[in-house]
Amino acid sequence: MDMTFKLFCYAIGTLIISIAASSAWAVEALSTEELKSHCAVYDEDPEGTDGVFCIRYIQGFIDGAVATDERVANSVADEYGREETPTERHIRARLESTIEKFGSSYYAGYCLDEPLPLAEVARKIITDLMEIESFEGRELARDVVYETLRREYPCKTNVR
Repeated sequence: MDMTFKLFCYAIGTLIISIAASSAWAVEALSTEELKSHCAVYDEDPEGTDGVFCIRYIQGFIDGAVATDERVANSVADEYGREETPTERHIRARLESTIEKFGSSYYAGYCLDEPLPLAEVARKIITDLMEIESFEGRELARDVVYETLRREYPCKTNVR
């Protein structure tokens, strides 16, 4: 078999595997329209498939954001913890103090005080979803949930 043909077959095989792998790892973002359709029936049937989907999406968003924000904040604090200058030490101490005081979501622009019932948070998000008439500029559900959290649960601006 010709070496050029072998290389060609190898390249085609690699390309096919790459395309298949990228498709397998891709995650399709939930549209605002789809989340709205699930949440539209929440009041009438919160235990139904759509109602449960709605509330679990919101809960998953919040849980995922808190877990991610916490790990990012801890990583940043750890980064400052390595052979630091006095200024870096001050920044790390302030970062840790802010996280301790307001929670890890502070740097995401919203603060969910604990304990805060999920039903209360979900109600505000569902209300916002139901008021959307045009999805233009608000196509992704995660963006709408995030916007609502920032608007409804702003953090205190004075962290000192």
